[in-house]
Amino acid sequence: MSVHDELTSVQRCLDDLNRSVRRLEQQIGGGGLEIRRVRTDAEHLRESVALLREAASTPAAPKRPDLVTIPDTPYDDSLWIDSDDEGLGARDRHAP
Repeated sequence: MSVHDELTSVQRCLDDLNRSVRRLEQQIGGGGLEIRRVRTDAEHLRESVALLREAASTPAAPKRPDLVTIPDTPYDDSLWIDSDDEGLGARDRHAP
């Protein structure tokens, strides 16, 4: 079965559950804590399945790029000739 078929099946089961909870609520009465908890739990399940359906309908997230290996060998010192040492200023000047 596909994900869409499975979600449709779960949705049908939740619809049956909600109908059963409503009938039970009419027989027992809707004021008790227990029936309110069951009703709330059924609604949470409905919301969770809606979130699953939404997540399944969106395209897959982009794949992360492959990791790039950085060698352990030192960089060429000529790359840093025109830059200042961070926090120390230029090489030919002294701090105040």
